[in-house]
Amino acid sequence: MSKNKRLSSFEEIILDLIKSSPNNEMTIGQLASVLSIENKKDQKRLDKSINRLQNKRILHRHGNKISINRSSGNADSGLLEGRIHINNRGTGYVMVEGREDDIMISSKDLGMALPDDIVKVKITGSNKRNGKARGKLVEIVERGKEYYVGTLKQVGKKNFIIESDPKSAQVDFFVLPENLGKAKENDKVLFSLENWVHQKALPEAKILSILGQSGSNDANVLSILAENDMIADFPPDVDKQADRIPTDIPQAEIDRRRDLRDEMIFTIDPVDAKDFDDALSIKILDNGNYYLGVHIADVTHYVQPKTVLDQEAYKRGTSVYLVDRVIPMLPEVLSNGVCSLRPHEDKLTYSCFMEIDPDGNLVDYSIEETIIHSKQRFTYEEAQQIIDGSNHKLSDKIHEAYALAQVLMHKRFREGAIDFDTPEPRFVLDDNGDPIKVIVKERLFAHRLIEECMLMANRTVAQHVEKLRQKSGEKRSKDLYPFFYRIHDKPDEEKLMGIAEQVKPIGIEFNLNGKITPKKINDLLKKVDGTSLEYIVNGLMLRSMAKAEYSPNNIGHFGLGFKHYAHFTSPIRRYPDVIVHRLLKGYNQGSAAYTHKTLVKDGEHCSERERVAVDAERDSVKLKQVEFLSSRIGEEFDGTISGVTENGIFVNLKDIYCEGMIRVSDLKNDYYVYDQKSHSLVGRKSGRKYQLGNDIRVKVKSTNMQKRQIDFTLSKS
Repeated sequence: MSKNKRLSSFEEIILDLIKSSPNNEMTIGQLASVLSIENKKDQKRLDKSINRLQNKRILHRHGNKISINRSSGNADSGLLEGRIHINNRGTGYVMVEGREDDIMISSKDLGMALPDDIVKVKITGSNKRNGKARGKLVEIVERGKEYYVGTLKQVGKKNFIIESDPKSAQVDFFVLPENLGKAKENDKVLFSLENWVHQKALPEAKILSILGQSGSNDANVLSILAENDMIADFPPDVDKQADRIPTDIPQAEIDRRRDLRDEMIFTIDPVDAKDFDDALSIKILDNGNYYLGVHIADVTHYVQPKTVLDQEAYKRGTSVYLVDRVIPMLPEVLSNGVCSLRPHEDKLTYSCFMEIDPDGNLVDYSIEETIIHSKQRFTYEEAQQIIDGSNHKLSDKIHEAYALAQVLMHKRFREGAIDFDTPEPRFVLDDNGDPIKVIVKERLFAHRLIEECMLMANRTVAQHVEKLRQKSGEKRSKDLYPFFYRIHDKPDEEKLMGIAEQVKPIGIEFNLNGKITPKKINDLLKKVDGTSLEYIVNGLMLRSMAKAEYSPNNIGHFGLGFKHYAHFTSPIRRYPDVIVHRLLKGYNQGSAAYTHKTLVKDGEHCSERERVAVDAERDSVKLKQVEFLSSRIGEEFDGTISGVTENGIFVNLKDIYCEGMIRVSDLKNDYYVYDQKSHSLVGRKSGRKYQLGNDIRVKVKSTNMQKRQIDFTLSKS
């Protein structure tokens, strides 16, 4: 809060304390405790100050509680509101809507904020080095998390603290004996914040559940979920509703649908998949065109709006695919059972039929409610074997789909899609969930086959809504036909220029010339194709890209090169696809299932849940990488330098794609300084240079499970 000359310093302290407290509220007892009020004279001074602030309409008193008076004229004058992120060093960064850059808050000015809180801040100056705003936290508007994760530790005979995980809360908590539950020393626990009276005091916690012994596989994985505001188990009322859903399909429902049960329909999925979202049918028409059917599990038939089942699916937003388990969006009775397009079972589907000419152009289409009976369940590997020449009763169908996928893929890249290729590590786990081997998933054309068919269906349903608008002839047709697009903005030019600067010293030119186009990005990716820099540059480029999002405001999809695109093909694992199905069914019946305004809010929510899921999945991979190398301390590996900063060198190990860091302090053979121009670390005496793309041999120095960090040193060999 800015200094008000009419207030005493004591009154300023009172206001600062209340403003930095959760809900901007404290009891008189809490104030007295924090201010060390121990005699009648000091208590009288406190009461007098509170009364004065009340009279000025700055504070509001209700019973024993004191809070900021929200109706006071300029209480928020000059304050900015946003969500705070706190890094491992305890520095906060507040993102405010409408501001390009975040506001940095030093640890001493954070008050009692925790990661992801909604806060109000006051700008106090700017960073001399980069000109970015610095500020001070003034008020905690809302706590960002319902629960936190940490490890229970006993201090003395009766005192307990929780050492919170770095990503969760970054501050220790104390626990009263009555709030321990059955938790014991070294248990990883889920806990809530009960009270926090002052920045210099520990906050109070209540343990909600025990995740397992610290360091165990279950505890580590469940911690990742909790850190990302996820819980694996479904509420009992959701499970009950899912269990009540009938598995038999009424004849009346079959009669009103297009019956495809005699058609040659098949699925292609990962070997360990159980939630089969999509199936294919294909034939070549007499005119030489392809007739492709993409058949999608009809989740919306079973998951009705505003039911507890629907509300839980919306809350989750997406399934989460961790290394050793799936956290489904829908209960398994639906995701792996009723809705899953399992072979040799009748299943309700929502189908997109597309007639496509030999050049990959859409000639005609229809979107219909159907019933199918899948004749075959292929794994990707089995489909690839057929593509490579193996015989199967469905060989002709696989080869027709293969030929069409090639046409669609080449057309897409000609028209501006970006061709990213990044390695995806896969872990072989033992019975305890510990990684014993890391292999890189092989990218088969069978994956491309399914991808191209799904992209074509997703694109077609979005174009369908555009045609409905054009037919309506109404000026405000978007209001009549709101839709839920998958959008992807152009990448940030400044970030692309940063990539250009990083690859220039190693002899690669990446000229934007003021205009960002997919062709220029693809040209760069082709230059590094097959080199040690391929995956590094692909990774840099991916990180520079805008995040794809969900929105009713269509700006197209830059990465795919599509003007109209939506997610239609995975309603078992993505809630946006559920919304798209409801919209399409509604328009088929002459009504709108959602308004534009509602879809804006839904887009923000689904985009956020997707980001959280991606973070959890990356954390899961990183955890297994750290676990894998934890048993290999002292071993040496070949790697490639994937990044250089003034603090050290990031190294990506070849073949297993685990990334760690050599800290500058561990480069013992010289004194190294960061050269901004060449983005490298250079030895003052030797002139030795560590630069992006260099091959390097390293030794595993240490790992940190809590922080999920890997430290390397240089190999002497």
